Amino acid sequence: MVNLSVSDADFLRLALAQADKSYREGGIPIGAVMVEDGCIIAAGHNRRVQDGDPIAHGEMDCIRRAGRRPRYNGVTLYTTLSPCMMCAGAILQFGIPRVVIGENTNFPGSIDFLRKYGVTVTLLNDPDCTDLLRSFIRAHPEVWDEDIAGRSDV
Repeated sequence: MVNLSVSDADFLRLALAQADKSYREGGIPIGAVMVEDGCIIAAGHNRRVQDGDPIAHGEMDCIRRAGRRPRYNGVTLYTTLSPCMMCAGAILQFGIPRVVIGENTNFPGSIDFLRKYGVTVTLLNDPDCTDLLRSFIRAHPEVWDEDIAGRSDV
């Protein structure tokens, strides 16, 4: 069991609310929030289905909504699912130093890659994050397969 600070748990709940929003819109339920100095500066969710945009993952949507910034060194990105390689690359590209992940059961993602390049990663193993995405995968396996390009190894 991971020792959670109240803020990590609270911010993850807000990322989960973004994932639920995507689910209610007919999209893939993955959400993210970006926090700096205890304040949310951006929130986003997976918009691949809604926008027909293959790179509109939850983390990418959140980063896009944060807009231009000179630096990200004080930022924490909260995401309901372990980032894929594309999202991990964006995290590294912009120098986001800390990522808090809701779960990596449905998709292991690129946690080791992030850590290899100095990102502090906290995995919370949140059952609500796991259950929401698992329900979506069972109901829409073809959409999930498209989202991860048939890969389960990264």
